[in-house]
Amino acid sequence: MHVESLDFRHMELLHDRLKKLHCPIAEYSFPNLYLFRHAHTYEVIHDEEIFIKGLSYDGYTYLMPTVEIGNMEHGYLKTMMKTVDFLFPISETWLECFSQDEYHCTCKQGDMDYIYTVEQMSTYKGRNLHSKRNLLKQFISTYTHKALPLTDDRLNDALFVLNGWLDDTEQDVAETDYFPSLEALKRYNDLILCGGIYYADNEPAGFIVGEELNEETFALHFAKARKRFKGIYQYMFNNFAGILPPKYKFLNFEQDLDKDTLRLAKSSYLPHSMLKKARIALKR
Repeated sequence: MHVESLDFRHMELLHDRLKKLHCPIAEYSFPNLYLFRHAHTYEVIHDEEIFIKGLSYDGYTYLMPTVEIGNMEHGYLKTMMKTVDFLFPISETWLECFSQDEYHCTCKQGDMDYIYTVEQMSTYKGRNLHSKRNLLKQFISTYTHKALPLTDDRLNDALFVLNGWLDDTEQDVAETDYFPSLEALKRYNDLILCGGIYYADNEPAGFIVGEELNEETFALHFAKARKRFKGIYQYMFNNFAGILPPKYKFLNFEQDLDKDTLRLAKSSYLPHSMLKKARIALKR
């Protein structure tokens, strides 16, 4: 067994490997792993199979597989599981590989990814999204606005937004995802990310950065905006969903980490579903 701290040199090893799983869970993405490598102390384990070892937000060690669970030798997997608290994040489609006699399965609300339909975000259709439509209309009527692809020549504008967003939060920078967002902008092309940048009254007002998770799901890793522009988030999400290629049916807004402010904000858009991520532990 050989263990290495995860860094950018592992992109060649992991990027395509994770894409082949076609998993809609946000963690099955090299940019996600790389950008949050410090938060989870990610390590790459080279053994008979390749695993990612991490530390959960609530302080438990876990192994993340990089191949289909059903293709892994059962006894070997159990041996590897003894080195950590559990396997994570495990898709519901893999749960049939774990018998209730041998394994304990739990799902935490704070781990779940928020999934929305592209159609819903591009229209804000329905009575319960009336407030989002109103904020969108208010933004469009109040400000001259422009939506553009986030390209190299506009990354400095995105950085301006990010720093403005941090000032608006009035939080300690360590309590935010400022540094992962900053690194996403600095390694935007290296990580094969894409996104949009949004202007209000000719000022940089917000940006979105994400990537394809599978053939029908696009993940929004970061969405940052300046507080002074009321309705900017509703405008960004609506516009970005509207310009995505038609093959994408779903948007993954990732998890809320048991943070009340995130849970309230993400729930307000009425998710189509909550994508469970199982924690699978050996029964002692």
